[in-house]
This record gives sequence, C-alpha cells and structure tokens, in this order.
Amino acid sequence: MSKKIRCLVVDDEPMAREIICNYLQKIDALDLVGTCKNGMEAFQELQQEEVDLIFLDINMPELSGLSLAKALDQKTQVIFTTAYREYALEGFEVQALDYLLKPISFERFLKAIQKYMDVVVEKNASENLTLKEVSSIYIRADRKMVKINLAEVTHVESTGDYLKFHTLDKVWVTRDSLSAYEEKLPQPPFLRTHRSFLVNIQHIEAYTRKLIKI
Repeated sequence: MSKKIRCLVVDDEPMAREIICNYLQKIDALDLVGTCKNGMEAFQELQQEEVDLIFLDINMPELSGLSLAKALDQKTQVIFTTAYREYALEGFEVQALDYLLKPISFERFLKAIQKYMDVVVEKNASENLTLKEVSSIYIRADRKMVKINLAEVTHVESTGDYLKFHTLDKVWVTRDSLSAYEEKLPQPPFLRTHRSFLVNIQHIEAYTRKLIKI
C-alpha cells in the first residue's frame, strides 16, 4: 500500500486519545492527521483535512460520536471507541467498520486496522460486509464435527462451560468459551452485546439498550 491511511482520533478523555495515538504511531501505514476532544472540534477539522479513518468516541458532550458519524461522508470509515457496550448496536447501525471496547488492547486495535485493510483497501468499499469470506464453521456437537451455516445462526449463548448455537431450526451445544468464538466469527454481522451473548445483527427485529428481539 503506497498511500498512507489518514487517521483522526476523537475522544474527550486525554488518556484515551494518547493510547490510540501511540498505537497509530507504531504502524507505518497509518498517518495521524490530528486529534480532537469533542465532536464539534472534529466536525471543523474534517472541513479542513481529508480523513480516511476516524477513531471516534461515542459518549461525548455537545455532539455525540453517533451524531457525528451520521453526518460523515460515506468514504470516511469509522471505528468507534467507547467504554459502553450498550452502544454497540447503534454503532453498527451507522455502518461503523468496527467497535472497540475500552480498555483497548494493541492486539484488538491491530485486528480493527486489518479489517480496514481487508474491506476498504483490498476490496471495493461498497461491497456487502455481512459474512465476508467466512460462511460456515465446524463445531464439536453430538460426538461429531457439525458444519454450521453462519447465515442461519441467530445468536450464540454462553451457559457455564458450554455454548449454544441457536440457528433458525435447531440449537447445537458445544463445550467452549464465548470469547474464543468472538475472535473466530466475522464482525459484522456478529456482535457481542452482553457477556453471555453473541448476536447476528441480520436477525435482529428490534432492540433497546436493554433488550434485543430476534
């Protein structure tokens, strides 16, 4: 990639801005064009600078990250950074590229950057981002390896040492951790909305900050 990715960091917490900036400076392909402490400042910065990727906090005074994201040019990609998991669905509703939950590890940051590379640089930016390359997985259930079509999975539920894969017509049970599958399943459409649930947002009919209807 010859052209560097021009990045803007927007967060009302100085420490959060510093962490993301430090991460950005470790990757040669990324170019930090500025930092902003609120949405209004970011909006003005975007009138002056061409930005490819914004690391955007959601919960900010005056102009929230969600409101700013809705006003952005579609060519500008957004990765939300927030301490509040309950905003995740609203984040993907405005077609955010990724959603990083604070405190953000460098490993998770790299995964978000790789997603940008895969989706925006190597593919057409208008491509459907639903299941990407991964359309199915195998899990151990009923003493055999079972193929699961990811498009048919409505949600994955953690119950102690076991996981329940809820599909359109059946529930498969396997012994594993939810965090392991959070790394394996494509995001989007899978989104961890709770410590015990990964939800396929394609099957959501309605939601509030406390309830999801599938």
